Amino acid sequence: MKQVFFFWGLCFLFHLTAYTQEAFNPIIFADVPDMSMIRVGRTYYMSSTTMHLSPGVPIMRSYDLTNWKIVNYAYDTLASVDDLNLDNGKSTYGRGSWASSLRYRDSIFYVSTFAQTTGKTYIFSTKDIEKGPWNVHSFKPAYHDHTLFFDDDGRVYMIYGAGKLKLIELSKDLSGLKPGTTEQVIIENADLPAGSNIGLHAEGSQLFKINGTYYLFNIVWPKGGVRTVLIHRSDKISGPWEGRVALQDRGIAQGGMIDSPEGKWYAYLFRDYGAVGRIPYISPVTWEDGWPVIGINNKIPDSLELAKNLSPIPGLVNSDEFTRTKGDPDLPLVWQWNHNPDNTHWSVHSRKGFLRITTSRIDTSFYLVKNIVGQRTFGPSCSGSIAIHTTHMKDGDVAGLTLFQKKYGYIGVKLENGKKQIIQVAVDSDIPMVKATIPFNQNTLYLKSECDFKELKDEGRFYYSLDNKTWILIGSTLKLKYTLPHFMGYRFGLFNYATKYAGGYVDFDWFRISSNTSDK
Repeated sequence: MKQVFFFWGLCFLFHLTAYTQEAFNPIIFADVPDMSMIRVGRTYYMSSTTMHLSPGVPIMRSYDLTNWKIVNYAYDTLASVDDLNLDNGKSTYGRGSWASSLRYRDSIFYVSTFAQTTGKTYIFSTKDIEKGPWNVHSFKPAYHDHTLFFDDDGRVYMIYGAGKLKLIELSKDLSGLKPGTTEQVIIENADLPAGSNIGLHAEGSQLFKINGTYYLFNIVWPKGGVRTVLIHRSDKISGPWEGRVALQDRGIAQGGMIDSPEGKWYAYLFRDYGAVGRIPYISPVTWEDGWPVIGINNKIPDSLELAKNLSPIPGLVNSDEFTRTKGDPDLPLVWQWNHNPDNTHWSVHSRKGFLRITTSRIDTSFYLVKNIVGQRTFGPSCSGSIAIHTTHMKDGDVAGLTLFQKKYGYIGVKLENGKKQIIQVAVDSDIPMVKATIPFNQNTLYLKSECDFKELKDEGRFYYSLDNKTWILIGSTLKLKYTLPHFMGYRFGLFNYATKYAGGYVDFDWFRISSNTSDK
């Protein structure tokens, strides 16, 4: 009898635990915009936008909708052109590849995206979304904010555009438009449910078919209002469509719907949240009269009956000691390069346990520096620190740790006229300004940057240490600002560039990330 009571007691505790777990919004307090999501069995996959970074179109995996891990990218580099290579004074900040569409059909995964930089639409496919390899088709033009859609009859479509939404049919092999197909306007004015005073026209299309009905998600931004979720529905993909405003809450918008294995429905959306970037939210969805209803009393709840949020470490960001064993990737998936890397000028094998970055040319603009490698910052606060070995710098070289966006700041080492100095630089009014310099004469230095995103405070600070024990604040507080020219949240970045002579190098011993910051 005792065993019976014990068994049922365990069952009760398991049941209680399962339903007292609580997730909190935002689900991820980091820059993960333009999400597209699918579920295969009990596993969720999500793609997102990383624009000018390489590798691109991250693929994330979750088993509970709240905790995500990067498991792959759709591509290593999008194309080899000056804009993506940071050559001849060109760059593609804020462009590269934009909003992706993630699909699963007949045991094959598909990710489509488009790029203003190349003027093309891309469709990547694989049988193994976590390991690849990926096949790719590309064709012109670049279909803006499209949704890829496989219909039940085997036909394949894209819906795209802004304000006026259009439909095209693709060939079955996804190599381009179906021969003889013509562009069709399916919604002449998708803004209409939100009124006539519109600043940003309806875009960000995501299409779903549920119980024979098509549901099309878009966002719109009324002037003087907030980013707004629109939903249109139709019995046919070509229309006619009827639409309504689905959500107006703190600008939380753009995304779609996903169901759980248990049959519950959720909306995934994101919110612009200052310098940290565009952060994901999850909301329950109920159904009324055949329409999905997002949120509770027209609001996205702060908490949900889902698994408890764990730290984004190590799922989306992580520390790295740069030690590698046989079979390890040279760089874990949490790292991305600012534009395409020059793979001949960095290595984790030249010196065991270190990341070496060697300068390949002289640069006069930090925005054009090759081989800045970084990770997301995250909220509500975070810090990143490095140990850097500076023995083999050349005169004029600058290396260190940046908080990178258009209005960047960094702390680094500069070798000038044979003498080393710690230097802190910040961009004020679009001009980089030296905020502090301190001479030093040792070969190893420890540098740290911190971000405070709490309640949109958006401040960055920089520190140095000579012994990795005592940290000293240097320079001025950097006012972090999300800017549209770069169009992403701040990134930690490791860098080394030359201003006089190419060929110098630095060795990074480690990069360590934390959600704890120093007392202010």
